[in-house]
Amino acid sequence: MKCNIDAKGKAVRLLSGLACLLAGVLVLLLGGVEGPMLFVGIALLGSGGFMTFEGWSGWCAVRALGFKTPL
Repeated sequence: MKCNIDAKGKAVRLLSGLACLLAGVLVLLLGGVEGPMLFVGIALLGSGGFMTFEGWSGWCAVRALGFKTPL
């Protein structure tokens, strides 16, 4: 995977990924582990983990598909 985002894009993806990870943990702790809140918590953890990976590696999946992103 080749780096396809600049430092500003890396920072935004890393910080938003960490925010999603934190939100996912809070949802699972406060919302319980049953019903729709379980799905929301797992979705936040998964997307937050992927965004954190993108920020850390400097690779954006959307840009790799050929779409232009503002960051």
